[in-house]
Amino acid sequence: MLDPDNLFWGINARQNHPDVLIPPAILALYEKVKNQLKREIKEFRFGQELTAIYIDPTDRCNASCSYCYISPKTRKNGRSMTQEELDRVLEKIAAHFKGQKRKQVIIFHASEPLLVKEILFNAIRRYKHVFKFGIQTNALLMEKKDVVFLKKHRVGVGISLDSFSPAVNNRQRFSREEKGNFAKAVKAIEWFKGYAGLNVITTITKFNVRDLPGLVKFLHGKKVPCVLMNPVRFTRAPIAALKPDDAVLTRCFIKAVNTAVRLSKTSSHKIIVGNFTNTLLAIIAPVARRLMCDISPCGGGRCFFTITARGDMIPCGEFTGLKQFCGGNIFTHSIPEAMQSRAFRKVRERMVEKISECKTCAFRNICGAPCPAELHSLGDMYQKAVFCEFYKNIIKFAFQVIAQDKVRYLVRSDSWSSLTYKYCLN
Repeated sequence: MLDPDNLFWGINARQNHPDVLIPPAILALYEKVKNQLKREIKEFRFGQELTAIYIDPTDRCNASCSYCYISPKTRKNGRSMTQEELDRVLEKIAAHFKGQKRKQVIIFHASEPLLVKEILFNAIRRYKHVFKFGIQTNALLMEKKDVVFLKKHRVGVGISLDSFSPAVNNRQRFSREEKGNFAKAVKAIEWFKGYAGLNVITTITKFNVRDLPGLVKFLHGKKVPCVLMNPVRFTRAPIAALKPDDAVLTRCFIKAVNTAVRLSKTSSHKIIVGNFTNTLLAIIAPVARRLMCDISPCGGGRCFFTITARGDMIPCGEFTGLKQFCGGNIFTHSIPEAMQSRAFRKVRERMVEKISECKTCAFRNICGAPCPAELHSLGDMYQKAVFCEFYKNIIKFAFQVIAQDKVRYLVRSDSWSSLTYKYCLN
């Protein structure tokens, strides 16, 4: 059974109760905890506590990825923040969070942050006691000394890599000077040597979908602890041509997860598929989820937002270039003003209960029907997810993984050891 509103669930071995659909003990436990769970899920879905702010320090990029949500013109001719501007932004964010015990997370994102490496590293040195930092990069400009610096300051690092095959990867992540980022990305991964703060980010298209299992094996050999495998977003019209077939995507993604389980069980190194881990957490520990794309309303403009190189505050980087989604400018407006702006409220108001295909779906609060920016660019924010069938199949697979007692191999070891049962019949 599964209650989609509070995410109470139970798995029953039918042979133990062949004539009973739901055993009485499960129903009794459900009645005991359902109201508390409903309150927790409501707060998790609709609370507005900021947990991260993404900063795009430059519009420019030294690559030309086929699926980038930022237009080619902007990537070529866009502006970059100065050191003074970045310091002003961080000072304003620090003032907003003053008095809070927990360090807030700042993630340098967007086109290619390492194009302004010097100002970023200066900021990390200056504000390391105020914020936790992260950076997403194609690694084309990564040097060994940069890896030493990032590890020293415990910066979270995401490196973009789409395949174990140089040809396939470089077809998607093309760069004029290097012909692609494969060699530089792999070298950077090797320099990090299993660093716990490293993630590899993979965008799935029809060209690399069959490489997913092999990529997991390749990254496991490089001691990567986590890979996120995200289906391509259709935030610009030409990207639709890259869509993988849903059935092929499902089959290859599941094979990649099973590869991660096998390798983690039979070796001393664990690798997880981060977005599948988040799906598992959505079932076994819903409020412990960290990735906010599969929550409804999504985390954009609620738990995090993005500051562009011009200082515009938008709900999420996926909204870059989309009209009507700017909540103000960080240099002239406050963070509370942005959070209460119509632009941010529009994203928070989108929830699965308002989407005809989703409001009766049992998985609606596990899936979340992403992505509002993608669906808005396709003409209607209030429609089901582009990869709806894929998400349904992966959630069903997640329940199978739980029933087979394999979750421990798909969750980070520190997270697994901190999980305790809140309700359980066993």
